[in-house]
Amino acid sequence: MLPGKTETTGAFPITGGVPNDLTLEDADWIRRRVPEVRRLAPIALATATARAGDRSREITVIGTTAEMREIRGIRVRAGRFLPGGDAESGQRVCVIGSKVQEELFPGTNPLGTILRIGDYRYRVIGAVAPRGVTVGLDLDQFVYVPVSQGLKMVNRRGLFRIFVEVSSHEAIEGTRTAILALLRERHDETEDVTILTQDSVISTFGRILSILTAALAGIAAVSLSVAGIGIMNVMLVSVAERTSEIGLLKAIGVTPRQVLAAFLLEAAILSTSGGLLGLAAGLGGARAVVALYPRFPATPPDWAVAGAVALSVVVGLVFGALPARRAARLDPVAALARR
Repeated sequence: MLPGKTETTGAFPITGGVPNDLTLEDADWIRRRVPEVRRLAPIALATATARAGDRSREITVIGTTAEMREIRGIRVRAGRFLPGGDAESGQRVCVIGSKVQEELFPGTNPLGTILRIGDYRYRVIGAVAPRGVTVGLDLDQFVYVPVSQGLKMVNRRGLFRIFVEVSSHEAIEGTRTAILALLRERHDETEDVTILTQDSVISTFGRILSILTAALAGIAAVSLSVAGIGIMNVMLVSVAERTSEIGLLKAIGVTPRQVLAAFLLEAAILSTSGGLLGLAAGLGGARAVVALYPRFPATPPDWAVAGAVALSVVVGLVFGALPARRAARLDPVAALARR
């Protein structure tokens, strides 16, 4: 849930004006008045410079509550996550990401130490396990603080987001309607918030991936056509250069079907050789990517490898058919006369 009415749907909406902020009071009303809400985590977002001793780095500060851990599946590898209780309590504690720990507390236990974030001092009470990069955000450089402290950093009362977890998938739409009705009541009958569900986000990414897949399929089709035309030209030249040889073979009893099969086999071998070279280059590139980024799933499945080889054979047979038929239809007397 985010403040402002979106002009488009999707994972990264474009928001219009924001006549009313989302506040901690709104979050508290949703928690108390919408029974389908299982967990709720208000979010305040800020960027700041974190310092520990003589080390410093830029970080992203996430002001939130203890329920954020369960909603987002955050795994704490040392210490504990933010304390529960009143969101307004504002204890000066923080939980750091794995990269923040590695850069500001190398080789030491950060628990109980002081981390200076901007103009404020926080006691480190936990460290989060590595989480990686999601949609361009490095989750390992986040530092989590109580939401009231996050709002104090940006000097405002409006929240960046409110994360809500419902009791079941079937309750999503009903909960969405109930939250919108509640916030309209609180915001002077103005619908000035946008609620994005996981289904809508997944649907948007699905559409994006479908468009990318179609574009890549188009590029692949053009590439295969160009390669096939190249094979056809090579085979036509081969037939022209071996006309007399074909005539001799037919004169000694070789059938047109055998000539056709021989040239189709040659075209298939030519295309398959190119396909295997391309496959070797692709597999080498995939291994290089995996070596650089071990978490990136760049290894192709077996069916894709087999399909690539089979497609290269088919391309050779299809585009080699015309030269092969031309060779099979040559008249042996006329072919020998060109010698």
